[in-house]
Amino acid sequence: MTIQIGEQLPEGTLAEFIDTETEGCTLGPNTFSVADLVRGKKIAIFGLPGAFTPTCSAKHVPGFVENAEAFKAKGVDEIWCISVNDAFVMGAWGREQKATGIVRMMADGNAAFTKALGLDADFSKHGMGTRSQRYSMLVEDGVVRQLNVEQGGFEVSKAEALLAQI
Repeated sequence: MTIQIGEQLPEGTLAEFIDTETEGCTLGPNTFSVADLVRGKKIAIFGLPGAFTPTCSAKHVPGFVENAEAFKAKGVDEIWCISVNDAFVMGAWGREQKATGIVRMMADGNAAFTKALGLDADFSKHGMGTRSQRYSMLVEDGVVRQLNVEQGGFEVSKAEALLAQI
């Protein structure tokens, strides 16, 4: 069942490739509890089928990178991109997209969190296995306030569409 507006995000972990070592975060992949990361924050989250794929690379990620300041102006603390890829791939893709320090590129390598959201999709016919549906959501203190799931195409999950809802 797909998560709904007003519901708490499920328990889960996501991994992020850290390029700069800080206290508590070593270089390379680091795993984080979703509940810990969202506590007390307003976060714009978008999910997509895969790193380095055409629409994801040409439109979805760039839209959130380009609109990051507008999200901050509306009180959004962080922007996350979640994909069913590993942290190494997400880190490389984030660097290629010039998203480092702007959009947190969160890896859900086994699709566990994506499945818990009910937003998984079968891309086996494309040789990609289980992936994420294309979506965007606004989460406040772990509660979903807006949710936009694409039904094919690329309209409702755009950065501009989520911005208009805040």
